[in-house]
Amino acid sequence: MNRREFIRNTSLVASGLALAPTLTWAADSSFPVVRVAEARRKFKSAAVERTIARVQAGIGNRELAWMFGNCFPNTLDTTVDFEMINGRPDTYVITGDIDAMWQRDSSAQVWPYLPLMAEDPQLQQLIAGVINRQTRNTILDPYANAFYKDEKKVSEWKSDMTDMKPGIHERKWEVDSLCYTIRLAYGYWKTSHDSAPFDAAWREAIVKIVQTFREQQRKDGKGAYHFMRRTEWQTDTVPGRGYGNPAKPVGLICSIFRPSDDATVFPYLVPANFFAVVSLRQAAEMLEKILHDTALAGQCRTLADEVEKALHEHAIVQHAKLGPVYAYEVDAFGNYYCIDDGNVPSLLSLPYLGAVKSSDKVYQSTRKLVLSDANPYYCRGKAANGPGGPHVGMDMIWPLGLIVQGLTSTSDEEVKQCLATLQKTHAGKGFMHEAFHKDNPDKFTRSWFAWANTIFGELVLNAFNRNPKLLS
Repeated sequence: MNRREFIRNTSLVASGLALAPTLTWAADSSFPVVRVAEARRKFKSAAVERTIARVQAGIGNRELAWMFGNCFPNTLDTTVDFEMINGRPDTYVITGDIDAMWQRDSSAQVWPYLPLMAEDPQLQQLIAGVINRQTRNTILDPYANAFYKDEKKVSEWKSDMTDMKPGIHERKWEVDSLCYTIRLAYGYWKTSHDSAPFDAAWREAIVKIVQTFREQQRKDGKGAYHFMRRTEWQTDTVPGRGYGNPAKPVGLICSIFRPSDDATVFPYLVPANFFAVVSLRQAAEMLEKILHDTALAGQCRTLADEVEKALHEHAIVQHAKLGPVYAYEVDAFGNYYCIDDGNVPSLLSLPYLGAVKSSDKVYQSTRKLVLSDANPYYCRGKAANGPGGPHVGMDMIWPLGLIVQGLTSTSDEEVKQCLATLQKTHAGKGFMHEAFHKDNPDKFTRSWFAWANTIFGELVLNAFNRNPKLLS
């Protein structure tokens, strides 16, 4: 099933526990043992276990320590499928509750483990396998967002009105899907100095990424991509006979779907275009230094410069109370949408992705918008306050949004508040969820969402390294 169907089936109930380990009580703890038993874990990393032990020993807040021990290893415990194929590592990573590999989610799920690779060669090999698998996925179809391990498997969404192929779970065009593959590759290379995954096939994937971005600038027509679905959910299909609402060709890249897998209102998704600028420059550096391909590197930089210029000209809008802010979506005809989504990339996440500095004045005004009633999807409730988004609907706070708020904050007090909110809204499960109701955290969606779990671990680890007192 796709994410929307999963939410329909489990929306606002604390269900899906068949996907999670049975709760048992530890003899030496006041918190239940919810982590998968060691014998059932998909992958074991000594470096991750040492990190858990070190952080837990240094955390004064025992509930946060327990949550960190559950969440940080969740991707390795439950979602990875590693093997060697033709002498090269290959890692298939599911998002959790759906047996499919999202380019975005799989990158984000292993990202927090990059600093631990030096301590654990097997962990490094696992992440190299993710890069190799993503390269194959991109070559198969750069427009697809989610793939199967079996490249012959036919999707339940085969009737979608787009160019579906075997091996593809879903074909929703999202700019960030391709950006995330570059982000992981660049982070891996910078951390490990290993260039083994970056061969001729990886270069072919970069060529396809540049071609796809260029095509979706739509300077020479709408391009080949289109998508429609027979569905009751408006955001699961695309207007304009599958091409989206009109957009003026100005150098920005159309993203027909958001990272939530919802269709965009205006095709220029601003956070995704900022992400593309960063990713293209990272790809250019790798192409030059690893493959000595100055020509393709030059194409990446030229495209990045063009998108950046267009962002400066079209992404900044005048808010009645806050002044200049970044819009979430624009069409370059003068129309724009001022919201934010709990997913990543989001406006809130721009410093986390390296797209703008936290001190950027427009970002600071945008941050005030996102974290206030000026954002129609910001939630204030009896249980918690926090950012939400259209994907699940009104009154639903996204832990991912709270986590990104903490990761992008320069205030210790704000980070501590984000951690406190996450601590009191996990519904006693010890794990993160996709979204929870602002008045009742027991009403949540997705009991098994590995990305949210792992990035929560990243936030705790970040706070621990920054100031352990934040976790007291």
